This record gives sequence, structure tokens and C-alpha cells, in this order.
Amino acid sequence: MTGEYAALRRRFGPDDLLPHLLRTGVDATLVIQVRADTQETEALLGMAADVGFIRGVVGWVDLTSATVGTEIARLRRLRGGPHLVGLRHNVADERDDQWLLRADVQHGLAEVAAAGLTFDLEVRPLHLVVAAQLAAALPHLRLVLDHLGKPNVVTGPDSEWIEGMRSLGSCPSVWAKVSGLVTEANWTSWTVDDLRPFVNHARSVFGAGRLLFGSDWPVCQLAAPYERVVSVAQELMGDLDRMARARVFLENAQDAYGLTPQASPSAVSRQQA
Repeated sequence: MTGEYAALRRRFGPDDLLPHLLRTGVDATLVIQVRADTQETEALLGMAADVGFIRGVVGWVDLTSATVGTEIARLRRLRGGPHLVGLRHNVADERDDQWLLRADVQHGLAEVAAAGLTFDLEVRPLHLVVAAQLAAALPHLRLVLDHLGKPNVVTGPDSEWIEGMRSLGSCPSVWAKVSGLVTEANWTSWTVDDLRPFVNHARSVFGAGRLLFGSDWPVCQLAAPYERVVSVAQELMGDLDRMARARVFLENAQDAYGLTPQASPSAVSRQQA
């Protein structure tokens, strides 16, 4: 986290996020792992126990371990453990492009499915077809594609991403998260029209019933503040009817992560109190 990433080299906590939620009218959020260790996940679960607007945690365990189910059970026994709704691993940085199809990884992901958790796919376009093979092999595992598969927004949609999205979108157990696009674009000169073809293709493949919004905060701040990310997503979904927008900005996340609908007052209101 040096050079152009230096702005991220500090601790970000709930108090940093709360003003953004208040300004945008966002009532609740999920927090997603960054580090490949369970200590971070334990800390995020403890945070979720204290912060009303954190509805769930997507954490990390070693999926190549023979004890994935045991580790999930241990995390759930911790303070805040019931907030564990999913797991993620940075597949994009694995040297093996077929990592998701390894026998030990698939065994671990079968344990994730058996525990009722969701798996977030942090992948690049070259992994999309592989992810579709995973979805076919483990149809009971809920999958959420992060950042629409990290396409190259600067150069525009290419055939690898377009066809990979079609392949993955044909799997009914997969949702796609409209997030992280501004940091795949030119950080200083991107426009809504740069993002539009990617979102439109995702909409055509997944439909409003399997797309969900994600801010990618605080990483998004490299290219845009939280408020701008929210407003752009609302603009890109602005032609949808009210019920479809509710799917994208609320209900699909509840379905994808197995969350129960939350009664009012909002989590942010309770946090302020």
C-alpha cells in the first residue's frame, strides 16, 4: 500500500463509514475480508456484534484445509459469530488459473455450502468460465461474483469477459455484485458512460433478480467517494421500476447471503442512538 495506494494505508472503521451511510440513506451493510487470515475475520465478527449497521461478515478460512467445516463452526461460536454469512478468497492472485477446480478447494467449498454460507468470487475475466464450472459442480453453493469479474473498464468490454459473464450468468446459484468498477477505470477521468456497457451486459445476463450493489469502500476512494459510487449505481439502475431497484439495492443481497429482512428502525438509527 505505497505510491498510488498510499491513501488506503490506514485503519478504516465503522466511525469512518457512518457519515457516508447517513448522507446516502444506506441503512445497513456487509463487511468483506481483505487479509487471508482468520484473525481479521475474528475482528470483523466482533465489530459486527457492536455495530448495528453491520448486518453480516464475509470472512476467510483456508479452503485447502481438511478442517474447513470445523473452522467455520469455531468462528460461529465466537462473539459476533452469527454474523458470519460468507467466505472469500482472492482467487485472482492465485498462480493456478484452475485453482477453484482443485479437489481440496472443492472439498472445502462443499463444506461452505453445507454450512449454509455464501462464497464470494474475487476473480478476473479469465476465471469466469472456471467459476461457471465450479457452480455446475457445486450447485447448492451460493456464489456472488465480486466487481463483475474485474473487467478492464479502460479498454472496454472484450470477448473474454462478455462470454465469461454469459457462462457464469447461466448458473442459477450465482449473483453478480455491481461494485469495484471505478477502480478498474481511469481513476481521474472515468465517466458514467465508461461503466454503462459493463453494467448493461451484467443486467442482460443476470437480470435485476440476481444483481446487487456493492460500494467497495474504502478502496473505491482511489477513484471516487462513497457518495459518488452510490449515485452512479442509482443512475445506472434508474430505468428499473421500484420493485426491481429494491431487488438490486436490498433484496438480492438478503437472498444471496441468507439474511433475514430487517425491521425498522434502521440499523444506522440504532447506531446513532
